[in-house]
Amino acid sequence: MPRMHPHMLRHTFVTTTMLDAGVSLRDVQIAARHADPRTTMRYDRVRKNLDRHPNYIVAACMASGT
Repeated sequence: MPRMHPHMLRHTFVTTTMLDAGVSLRDVQIAARHADPRTTMRYDRVRKNLDRHPNYIVAACMASGT
C-alpha cells in the first residue's frame, strides 16, 4: 500500500466525496480553493464520467422526450 500523503487526501475529498455526490464543478472549485477551473476539471476528467457531460445530458433529455 502506498504511503498516504496530503494530495491523496485532497484527491479523495474532491473526487469521492464531492464529485461522486453530484456537487457542481464550480462548487468543488470553491471548496478545493482552485484558482483555475481547469484544475478542478482535471479531477472530473480522471473519473471518465460521461453522465454529466453536457452532450450526454442533452442526448439523454432528447431521448426521453422531455
